[in-house]
Amino acid sequence: MAGMRRPGKRPLPPGRRAATARGGRAAPITLGALDGHLGYFVRRLQVWVFQDFIRTLERIDVSPAQFSVLVVIGANCGLSQAELAATLGIERARLVRLLDRLEERNLISRLQSSADGRRHALELTPQGRMLLARAKALAARHEARLMARLGPERHKMLLDALRDL
Repeated sequence: MAGMRRPGKRPLPPGRRAATARGGRAAPITLGALDGHLGYFVRRLQVWVFQDFIRTLERIDVSPAQFSVLVVIGANCGLSQAELAATLGIERARLVRLLDRLEERNLISRLQSSADGRRHALELTPQGRMLLARAKALAARHEARLMARLGPERHKMLLDALRDL
């Protein structure tokens, strides 16, 4: 099964299988129809990216979703919860739980809007700004690893293509 380790050996690289009894050499495994499916390769990349990003941010106890929320609030002080949910594609109920946790950690504050009592304006606290600065530095290291793995040209091409979706 993919991702399982062989006893005493390093994991096999993607697309390879263990040596066969006849030839003694590792023979490549073909992907068949998967080789022409963008979704398969996007998912493989996404898994690597998220695993690395999670490991990178865990030292400051921030999840990728929390990082995204902090970054967008930091860039758009006074943003409403509904605007944040729409921007990041997070369902409102999930976002409320996420904001509750960030507020409990004193990273964000929700201020009642003077124009609309039902609306909350979101902003980072001083502690939230400090943590976000550390998180951005860690995220930059993660992005540098990703760029090294893909190469600068592919990194830029993928970023440009996916940003436009």
